[in-house]
Amino acid sequence: MIKKLFGVAIAGAALIAPAAPAGAAPAVDWQRAGDGITSGISGIVVDGREGDAVDTLAVRDNKNPGENRLVAVRYVPDAKPQVKPLEWSGELPVDLEAIDAVPGRDHEYVALASRGTAYRIHVEKGTAKVVSTFPLPGVSSDGNYEGFALTATKDGIAAVWADRGQDDRPAKLTTATWDRDTNSFGKRDSAEFRAPYPDQDVRHISDVKISAAGDLTVSSASDPGDDGPYDSALYDAGHLSVGKGGDAHLDASDKPHRLGTFSGHKIEALVCLPGSRAGILGTDDENDGGSVAAAAFCRP
Repeated sequence: MIKKLFGVAIAGAALIAPAAPAGAAPAVDWQRAGDGITSGISGIVVDGREGDAVDTLAVRDNKNPGENRLVAVRYVPDAKPQVKPLEWSGELPVDLEAIDAVPGRDHEYVALASRGTAYRIHVEKGTAKVVSTFPLPGVSSDGNYEGFALTATKDGIAAVWADRGQDDRPAKLTTATWDRDTNSFGKRDSAEFRAPYPDQDVRHISDVKISAAGDLTVSSASDPGDDGPYDSALYDAGHLSVGKGGDAHLDASDKPHRLGTFSGHKIEALVCLPGSRAGILGTDDENDGGSVAAAAFCRP
């Protein structure tokens, strides 16, 4: 698990290609992680590391019984990923779109469905067991939630979630502190976000993650339909802070810095390796399945 495998500083430069200039298309090696519309990756989290191999857990946005919800993906540079579907025990979610680890709890994660229902799961021995479910506060009946992240601060755990937005409708980022013992939330703060690119059929936020310093990184994607063509970008979207009183605050950028452009894929998942500039990207390319790649987009 993360605590064990990341006990030493990560030098992982060998894992990633050199960073590209801002806004450019980074040189990444996309590796197929599944074929067909039920094999896309809509959210991803690091589960551990052995040398250059990175173990991840990824959710899939499947909706029907018998279709996989959670998969273990081992990423190894210049090799085909090792993909293992996991069993799901408990209430079956519809349309999972994001996942992140519960700070301070080994093997525990929160996965988010697109309508705003969170599934807290314990993963062990090839099975994800649902521990509890809870709604995110203040979700909209017409919202579509594609991003969720957790981070530990000195003043408590903060959560960030994102309604993806669509074309002229901006994405909406929301944050609040989260009590991992009760699954309850504190006072909310929200901000809108618009991706300058892509500029057609755009989902302004398709995933979000938080750095140790509180920096927000989001993916944005163009989705014209099940056969593409797709286009994606990563952005420095702003900053999260938690005050001494325990309230979380968002400062979203109205002129976000583009970290990279990725043509030909619909990025719906991103995660950073602790203490490293290296991260893993996951795609949901609909009829063309899912892929993963490593890239240097993170801010330790």
